Amino acid sequence: MPMQKIAEYTAAQRTAQLDANVRHHTRRAVIDWYAALIAGAGLAPATLMRKAFAGEIGQGAAMLYPEGTPTSARVAAFINGAASHTAEFDDIYRDAIYHPGCPVIAAALATAQVTGADGERFMRAVVAGYEVSTRLGAAVAPAHYRYWHPTGTVGSFGAAAAASVVLGLDAQQTAHALATAGTFAAALQQAFRSDAMSKPLHAGRAAEAGVSSALMAREGVTGALDILEGEAGFGAAMADHPDWDKAFADLGERHNITQVTFKNHGCCGHIFSAIDATLAICREHGLKAADVEHVRIESYKVSLDVTGRTTATTPFEAKFCLRYGVATAILFGRVRSEAFQPERVVLPEVQALMRRVDLVEDPALTALFPGQRAARAIVTTRGGARYEYLQAHRHGDPEDPLTDEELADKFMELTEPAAGTQASRVLAQLQQLDTATSEEIARLGVLT
Repeated sequence: MPMQKIAEYTAAQRTAQLDANVRHHTRRAVIDWYAALIAGAGLAPATLMRKAFAGEIGQGAAMLYPEGTPTSARVAAFINGAASHTAEFDDIYRDAIYHPGCPVIAAALATAQVTGADGERFMRAVVAGYEVSTRLGAAVAPAHYRYWHPTGTVGSFGAAAAASVVLGLDAQQTAHALATAGTFAAALQQAFRSDAMSKPLHAGRAAEAGVSSALMAREGVTGALDILEGEAGFGAAMADHPDWDKAFADLGERHNITQVTFKNHGCCGHIFSAIDATLAICREHGLKAADVEHVRIESYKVSLDVTGRTTATTPFEAKFCLRYGVATAILFGRVRSEAFQPERVVLPEVQALMRRVDLVEDPALTALFPGQRAARAIVTTRGGARYEYLQAHRHGDPEDPLTDEELADKFMELTEPAAGTQASRVLAQLQQLDTATSEEIARLGVLT
């Protein structure tokens, strides 16, 4: 039974020894998550969620960010999880087509704050949540991604695993927490094929579901322990014959948190390779927007399915528009936070260049998905020159990772608008997460 194996692994993480490499990557994951959290905390839907749950905010030991308003673990996980998925700067585990940080870290931190956990327990919980959810996600990918959003589905399992470690649940309690989280797992892709606020709610709801499941399991609430492989379970309903045994064959021998992608652009990850390839051509040949006559992007099918819209007039649409990402990259040389200001999206020069970008599926690149997210850019200039570049991996993928310095620069860029001079203090605090006391975790990253 896969659930028992997963639960035994998760419960063992309460006292697991993390090696230096895993610790380093866990700190990087938390640094990246916090930056995405602060970037999204002042935006809808997080700001509106605070109003919706106002009656549950003001008392408790879990923190809402950035200012540290107290609330319950469940509400903190929900709102912080959603906020960290809003600005589209959160991490990716590509084999699962999944953003693990927002549900897992939001759940781990909220639970750690209400239980008085220290940095060591918090880090173990994060590692467990990443490991459980990324493996489940890889087991059901890519079929699961036809209709479902893994951040809201497998994210529920990851959040439950993380919360279970913090709460100190034994293997049997953990199994029931995971089983209950499995029946809560739901998030439909239609939510991000329209200009709606639902997509970030998936991450927050997964975080909240995981926390709730673990809290209930601690008190004896049981779940269906065959929720994964049962004839009417998660795998049967949401995937095509997942191989659970293969997914968990080397559990505990390697750690997927060392293999995540950190975003270098503030949009959907399916656009990154096209942006990187286009920028490589522009840099190598000194091209400006005025030089560009036409751009052809050849990419994998899912990229075009999710981001192939022909127009974008709002920030949300722009974040899921490959044509917009390429056009704004050519015009401004990067695709970061400022690229998604409402006034930038509707600039006439951006809209005009978008109309000169064509998208084509390359079956060879489709065959590489999800393990590789490649794209080819072909730029034709007004002078008749033709330049081609294949971006085999996104900058930020494990094969071409952001350096610690690049990650720190990203952190400062995303947090300084809200944190000001406090940003460097928070970064230093997160870089010393291993030794953080329970008192420090209680107000981790709170801005004053």
